[in-house]
Amino acid sequence: MKKILFLILLTYGMLSCQKQEQYKHPYSFYYWKSVLDLTEKEKNVLAQSTGEDLYVRFFDVDKINRKFEPVASAIKKEGFDTRKNIIPVIFITNRTFLNIEPEELTFLAKNINRVIESKVKSFGFNPTDEIQIDCDWTAGTKKDYFKFLEILKEESRKTITSTLRLHQVKYKEKSGIPPVDKVYLMCYSTSSPLENSNKNSILDLGILQNYLAALEKYPIKNITVALPIYSWGIIENHLGKHKLINGLNVSDIDCPNFKKINTFEAEIMEDGFYFGFYLNKGFKIKIEQISEETLQESIDWLENKIQAFPIVYYQLDEKFISDRDFLKH
Repeated sequence: MKKILFLILLTYGMLSCQKQEQYKHPYSFYYWKSVLDLTEKEKNVLAQSTGEDLYVRFFDVDKINRKFEPVASAIKKEGFDTRKNIIPVIFITNRTFLNIEPEELTFLAKNINRVIESKVKSFGFNPTDEIQIDCDWTAGTKKDYFKFLEILKEESRKTITSTLRLHQVKYKEKSGIPPVDKVYLMCYSTSSPLENSNKNSILDLGILQNYLAALEKYPIKNITVALPIYSWGIIENHLGKHKLINGLNVSDIDCPNFKKINTFEAEIMEDGFYFGFYLNKGFKIKIEQISEETLQESIDWLENKIQAFPIVYYQLDEKFISDRDFLKH
């Protein structure tokens, strides 16, 4: 009897550990399209996600001729339906805060909050307690950006969260610490895709480790990690100049007019229109995408710094989720 009881307890303990490990990093997604319209595959993958939220870009804000302009404002189709909590994400260009006046900060915060409330209502979303602001602020704009976050919190009476770039962690004394209780650490775009480099510009683990070497010392402890699942193609012309085409993957270079150099690179053998662009013979295409192994290695390394953390994958798009096994994380 004791032996049977022991086996039952052992089995229960193993199942509990497996379940705990499975949900160690509850994951969700960013949705970054201007037209909100989920495919069936996207709905299924989203429904299986272990996080409670979906982070939806509502619109961008830029400053053009000293006027604040909403850009790429999202519209919603009937096909966009989910039980997840919708967290509004607003991307604001850094130049928006250059030479900004105090009264403009209040104007900006009030109008952003007004547009968010309008969209939440028109989209039929349930109001949530969080607004995420995405801005690659710098030492020259930090004071005004941080003040904007404080004003937006007062205006919206919501929790305001902020994205956090790698350089803002490494150079935190220069970049400053945003006045928020939660940040989203953007673990991608580790280098420029338009430079000559043998590193993966989306995510290179060595660069990530260098920038986040002192992550455990960052003052804000509530950190959600954003990881990349997107891919793109880098076109190189005869002069060594580069052009970026979003959304390409290795299957796109399986073309009769391309000569494969290796799994991720090909040379164009015939002039023509490819991926919506006219490309010449001799141009080279390099595909950058992130493997499951690189994602797992990044997660394993980050666990030594901040342990249990939620993950947000960028981004929910059918062309990026076809061969992903998110539940393994």
